[in-house]
Amino acid sequence: MASTENPDPETGKSEPIPASATPPPPSAASFLDCRKIDVIIRVLLFSATLTALIVMVTSDQTEMTQLPGVSSPAPVSAEFNDSPAFIFFVVALVVASFYALMSTLVSISLLLKPEFTARVSVYLASLDMVMLGILASATGTAGGVAYIALKGNEEVGWNKICNVYDKFCRYIATSLALSLFATLLLLVLSICSALSKRTP
Repeated sequence: MASTENPDPETGKSEPIPASATPPPPSAASFLDCRKIDVIIRVLLFSATLTALIVMVTSDQTEMTQLPGVSSPAPVSAEFNDSPAFIFFVVALVVASFYALMSTLVSISLLLKPEFTARVSVYLASLDMVMLGILASATGTAGGVAYIALKGNEEVGWNKICNVYDKFCRYIATSLALSLFATLLLLVLSICSALSKRTP
């Protein structure tokens, strides 16, 4: 192996530089670390969206409620499909869960075949941003309806229902919190993708 030499300013002769002083060759360690972090984030994303979906679809609650014009209380159910905003939220969680699962499998495959990383990462970054917009809009829409269920709106005559359907509201709040966490994970993935493109 050829040695690296450095000329001596006093003698003009070249002196070998120790091998330990030469910079180490570039390795794929940092790349693998980034891919591993990406996989971990996507696993968390799948867990958060799937849990939020399960909590949301199991939020149904039935209570005996006094209805106008009825002499005795009657059983009335509160379900997520009573509101178009909650239906949109559930559909968004289904799509996000499926995407998180598929993107996790793709990210794991890139660890095994890194030669496809450059091409596939472009598609993943674009889909991450699309999914971020879908999930963020669904979370915000459902959050607005949940706030009305919690506080009501006296100006338009909308009564709050969380004082009656407490389990229903707790489940919705938990699902919204998990969805917000998933939205933040998608934001982190999008930022990491943008930064990796600028890294030489």
